[in-house]
Amino acid sequence: MEFPTTRLRRLRKNAKIRDIVRETKLLKEDLIYPIYFKEDLQGLEKEEISSLPGEFRYSLDSGVEFAKELESKGLKSIIVFGIPKEETKDEIASPDYSATGIVQKAIRRLKNETNLVIISDVCLCQYTSHGHCGLIKENEDTDDGIEILNDESLPYIAKVALSHAEAGADIVAPSDMMDGRIKSIRETLDENGYYNVMIMAYSAKYASAFYEPFRVAACSSPHLGDRKSYQMDPGNAVEAIRECELDVVEGCDFLMVKPALPYLDVVRMVRDEFMLPLVAYNVSGEYAMIMAAIEKGFLTERAITESLLSIKRAGADLIITNFAPYLLLNDVIE
Repeated sequence: MEFPTTRLRRLRKNAKIRDIVRETKLLKEDLIYPIYFKEDLQGLEKEEISSLPGEFRYSLDSGVEFAKELESKGLKSIIVFGIPKEETKDEIASPDYSATGIVQKAIRRLKNETNLVIISDVCLCQYTSHGHCGLIKENEDTDDGIEILNDESLPYIAKVALSHAEAGADIVAPSDMMDGRIKSIRETLDENGYYNVMIMAYSAKYASAFYEPFRVAACSSPHLGDRKSYQMDPGNAVEAIRECELDVVEGCDFLMVKPALPYLDVVRMVRDEFMLPLVAYNVSGEYAMIMAAIEKGFLTERAITESLLSIKRAGADLIITNFAPYLLLNDVIE
């Protein structure tokens, strides 16, 4: 049918009509909030993150109270990051798999005091003295003189995941990008009776410039070299399917694409190829650039919901985002 019989503007006539025909809707249960617990903070202390306007590093008490507030406004799930005391870091990330580590303590508190789905980020970078996501050794044949050891790192990464499961995590989320880590974690969890703890794989995690504000927030920048030898090349898309396929075979329960906005084509490719729940990480740089534009008056807050809608429209089921407090505390979404 052609104009004037067909008039698509009928479906845009007013807000009530637009609401009922909207194809993609952003819901509270779509959001996962990344929260940063810092071991050095006490009581109800919190510490502003200079690179993430409006975001904070929290003590155990202040972070749990904030999580409760967000839960009261409809948040369903949270992903926990930890920042240990600087002097405890070592070559093998010992604080990362300690039963008394900051993440383990936070998981136990959140599990006891909220009804949130507790997801834990599993990586070594915040806890190693060198800031890499695996163990390292010198190697003159590499770009920067060091080699990130893959197979030797797997037992340590699995130990971290097990310690999080023991603390009560519902889902463990390995972000290290070592080959074979999903298999190693799944086997370790199952051998210890945690066969119902799920794995959210950072499957297609790119070596992105958009992580810089997070690295400031989590004090996790590598002290030597970069992460290009284990995180994906931004020019590759087909490789993302291979990464996801391996994670599925090894036993993951969720797939993830990170970052989100610069990789919406990859989100759509993964959605079309796999039936698992798909997570997109709306990373710190995406948050920071929109917040900076809003602060400068170049954009309005409408850019927040529009950008997140684009991620969901591309195929994501869940979105990890620092925008969750804004959306929930201001009743922007239902």
